[in-house]
Order: sequence, then C-alpha cells, then structure tokens
Amino acid sequence: MGKSKRKSGQFAAPGDRLGVIEEFMPGSGTYVEDGTIHSKTVGYTLLDMLNRKVSVYPLSRMVKVPKVGSTVIGQVSDTQSKTAMIRIFQIGKKMLSGVFSGVLYISDASASYVDSMFDVCKAGDVAKAKVVSKANRIFHLSTAESDFGVIYAFCSQCGHMLSLKGHKLQCPRCGKVEKRKISSDYGVESM
Repeated sequence: MGKSKRKSGQFAAPGDRLGVIEEFMPGSGTYVEDGTIHSKTVGYTLLDMLNRKVSVYPLSRMVKVPKVGSTVIGQVSDTQSKTAMIRIFQIGKKMLSGVFSGVLYISDASASYVDSMFDVCKAGDVAKAKVVSKANRIFHLSTAESDFGVIYAFCSQCGHMLSLKGHKLQCPRCGKVEKRKISSDYGVESM
C-alpha cells in the first residue's frame, strides 16, 4: 500500500502489504512479518489515523457451523431401523447458505424406549435436534428432550402435512394416523 493509496476502504487480499510498524500499529485482520504489516484476510482496510492503526475487516462473515450444544433444524433425508440422517439447514434462528449432515441414533431419539426409528421420524420430516457430539466429523444429534423432535411431518401415504390431534398426528386429507417423536412446539416452530 503505497503513500498514494493511503485511505480506508481499499480492497486487501491475504499477504497484501499495508504499511510498516514504524508508522502504524497492526489491528484486527493483520499480521506483522519483518516489520511490515500485511493483510491476514480478504476484506477492506480501515486506517485509524488518530491512533495510527491499520485493520482489515473481512469481506464476508465467518461460516456458521453447528457446535456441541447447538439447537439445529433440518430435514430427515433417510431413515433406517436404528438411525436417521438429517440435513441441517438452520442453527438456532440462523438459516445457513449450505447444509451440514447429522445422524440421529435410536438411543438418542427419545427419553423412553423406542423400538424403531420409523416411530421417531420419516424421510421428508423437518426435525429440531440438539448437537451432542462431533465425533469423526459427523454431527451426532439428540431429540430426547421434550423441546426436540419432529416439528413438521408429512403423510407417508399422500404427502400432506400432518395435523396434531392430541398426542397423535393425523392427515387431514386421507385420515391416516402416524407415529412420530413430536417436539413440544410441533407446527409452530418458525423456519
């Protein structure tokens, strides 16, 4: 960054020279190598001439990734007798631009005994779960607490959204009654 370009808002890429430590203090998004301040990230420069400090603010925010303890919402992509795969598209209230995959084991599906995952969720359902582990780069999920479980379910016969009738899910179109591990806020969770 030559003297002719000394102003805030200039585009910076990693490794770009921003100044020297004799004239500026390194700020966020920068690093110092041999007395020269460089950009650590892709972003825009901010020159604080009063405090003689140079910073680089990222062009994009950090990617949000599920962490242990996070509440996630996703669509069930596959159900087997002992597991279900869930494509996570929301962490807390934040929608994601991409998706992550999570696995729900039958042992983490409910606080009470469950004979089959088909009684917990089916492909196409939308479920709310808690991330309990991230072993082997896979998000392990739990729906055992009452706040977690299926928040939107679809009839396996006609595909219509199931309505909650007491503690049962019933299709308003064909009348089929189905079993799921239902979240306490079934049908009202905002997406």
